Amino acid sequence: MPWNPEIYNKFKNIRYQPFYDLIDFIKPMESMKAIDLGCGTGEQTAILADKFPNANFLGVDSSDEMLEQSKSLETANLHFKKATTEETIESGEKWDLIFSNAALQWSNDHEILFSELIGLLNPKGQFAVQMPVQPENKLNKILSELIDEEPFKSYLNGFKRDSPVLSIDDYAQILFDGGLEDIQIMQKVYPIIANDHETLYNFISGSALIPYIERLDGDERTLFIKTYKERIAAEFPKLPAIYSFKRILLYGKKT
Repeated sequence: MPWNPEIYNKFKNIRYQPFYDLIDFIKPMESMKAIDLGCGTGEQTAILADKFPNANFLGVDSSDEMLEQSKSLETANLHFKKATTEETIESGEKWDLIFSNAALQWSNDHEILFSELIGLLNPKGQFAVQMPVQPENKLNKILSELIDEEPFKSYLNGFKRDSPVLSIDDYAQILFDGGLEDIQIMQKVYPIIANDHETLYNFISGSALIPYIERLDGDERTLFIKTYKERIAAEFPKLPAIYSFKRILLYGKKT
C-alpha cells in the first residue's frame, strides 16, 4: 500500500494525542524488550525509547516509504525493520511490551489476531493498543456507503475492506481470556476542527482512503474523489466543522 508520509503527517498533532494517552498506561520495567507494531515513520517509537531508556525497542512496519524516514532515528536501544504484524506473530518471538498506535485496524480477524499477539507476551508483559473506531466515524461511514454505490462498485470490482475493529465488549473478553489483568479499555473522542471540507478529505486521504484510491485511475479516480468530497460537504454543512473522531484505547498486563 503506497503510504505518503507527507500527507499522513499533515495531521501529526491530531494523531499524537491518543499516542500520549496510550503511553500513560505503560509501567516501566528493567530491560524491557518492546515492539511497536506499525511504527510508521518511527517518530513515535523514538519518543517511547526516550521515555523508557532502560527498554530495547524494535519498530516494525510494512511500508518502505514510512520506514525510509526512520533510518536517522536508530540508537543503541532503538531499531527498525520491515515486517507485517502477521510476520511478527509467525516468528513466535516474545516481548515485555507489545505496543501499537493506530495500526492494527489494517489487520484482519481481530479476535484471532489479538489473542495471538497476547500470546507473545512474557510474564508481566504489557499490551497497549490504540485504533480508530472506524465503524462509528462519519468519514468512514460516508466512504463505506459510497463504495457500495454504482458506478464505484463496478470501478472497484466489488472491492470493499470492512473494518475489523470490534466492540469494547469483544476486546474486554479477548484481553480477559488472554490472561491479562489491570485491564483498561476506553473510547475517546479526539475532535478535529476543520475550517473547510478539504481538511476533512485530506485527513482520511492519508489513511482509510488509500486502498480505494490506489485501485482507480484517470476519470474514475477523479469522479470518485469529487463525489466523496461532495458527500463530506453535505454531511458537514456548517463551517468550521467539528469531526468527532473516535478512538479505542486498550491496555492490559500479563499475569
